[in-house]
Amino acid sequence: MTNVFEHDFDASQKQQDDKKTIDDILQEASRYLKEQKNIDIIKHAYEVAVKKHEGQFRRSGDPYVQHPIEVAYILATMNTGPATIAAGLLHDVVEDTDYTLEDIKEIFNEDIAFLVDGVTKISNLHYNTKDEATNANIRRLINSLNDDVRIIIIKLCDRLHNMRTLEFKAPEKRIRSANETLNIFVPLAYFIGAFQLKCELEDICLSYLDNEAYNTLKEKVEYIEKDYEKCVKIATEEVTRTLSENGIKFTFRTKILNVYHLYQKLNKGYKLNDIHDLVNFKLILDDKEDPYRVLGLIHKLYTPMNNKFKDYIACPKTNMYRSLHTTVFGPDNHLLQFQIKTTSMDDINTIGLAAYWKYFKEKGKTKMQHELKLNYQFFNTLRDLNAGIDSDQDFIDRVKQEIFSNNIYVYTLRGDVIELPNGATVIDFAYKIHTDIGNHLYKAYINGKEVKITHKLNNKDRIMLLQKEDAKPTPTWLNHVVTSSAKRKIKDALK
Repeated sequence: MTNVFEHDFDASQKQQDDKKTIDDILQEASRYLKEQKNIDIIKHAYEVAVKKHEGQFRRSGDPYVQHPIEVAYILATMNTGPATIAAGLLHDVVEDTDYTLEDIKEIFNEDIAFLVDGVTKISNLHYNTKDEATNANIRRLINSLNDDVRIIIIKLCDRLHNMRTLEFKAPEKRIRSANETLNIFVPLAYFIGAFQLKCELEDICLSYLDNEAYNTLKEKVEYIEKDYEKCVKIATEEVTRTLSENGIKFTFRTKILNVYHLYQKLNKGYKLNDIHDLVNFKLILDDKEDPYRVLGLIHKLYTPMNNKFKDYIACPKTNMYRSLHTTVFGPDNHLLQFQIKTTSMDDINTIGLAAYWKYFKEKGKTKMQHELKLNYQFFNTLRDLNAGIDSDQDFIDRVKQEIFSNNIYVYTLRGDVIELPNGATVIDFAYKIHTDIGNHLYKAYINGKEVKITHKLNNKDRIMLLQKEDAKPTPTWLNHVVTSSAKRKIKDALK
């Protein structure tokens, strides 16, 4: 029987056996870049990178140019534009060679030079340090989102390849890099919706931070695969028949929960049999198809599990993830989680903001930035923090607490998801919605029950706020908020 599961990266596999070439980059890019001028830009960037990195080598013994080639290949798999791929090939030439930004501007264009400059400025950061230069560097990394999210995408791909080759570093540097990646790069990947990249980074980090647990869980995953193989094969046949009979165009992928997420759930006390999303059955529909219609057909085919339905289409996650999730009792009474989404939803769910190039081409950059500023909640929090805090160390401390910590997700009455740090209160929530709502807040209801406005919120709380024109903040409110934005707005109101 053939393996029916799609696999994420196996951190135990050596990456050196599958070195990419310029031909691999061009083959990937040619899937969606149809104009020869775009291919020529990538070829030219490759030629410059080869020439300028000549004689340089990595710790692995590979020519140094192999690293930017791998970065550019990852970028091409993410459907990024020609300027982004070219910048991936050139991202180290300014830092490591005699090639300058002015050279890049003259030979290529200002856009590529801007991206290379952005990546250069945020290199060599270390998370757990009080060093002022490093703190400033981390701040630049985080705030580069405001300038151009493509800088973050390139840096994430750069970090991914460095993590794939981490074995060639000294043991203490492996641990530092793994912690740094979990603390900074994994959250950034989540925020911009690059789920596939995020999962790979997580698994690699775990393989270095707790190798024994990683190997044990890999064995569990193999056991789950074997246990579910027959079930998935039958379900695939039954679902294919049902959807085909109804004239629905679709593809599907079957995946097991990645190792790091399994690790987290087991550490929270879950038993293997209690994890309802161990196996994900992803139904990817033609953009013209209706996910809700397909949901109905799946529920006719298999009995849904109570309280395990999530509508992330009507109420997207804070990183704009959109899909219908339902857990059902599949063949042999195995639990299966179906994720039902359209092709465009899946693209954004998998590679995040980078997917906008595929749909908007040259307008993709503008669309990415517009979407980031309009719909991605963490960006607004980041902007507020940056505007209100001068000290780099204080800024990073607040980012760790308000953005990179394990946040909670609560709901407005109309179902909008609001992301807040742990310990946030009703007052924090009110100011997150709007300054005027916070300034005139006087009563709150959570899940239908009246609570004090100083009440600490929990995950999945549904909140209703009442306002009065003469209601005003008091100095004591400052003792009951955790977000910098709420504190600043309260202080402004008290002046």
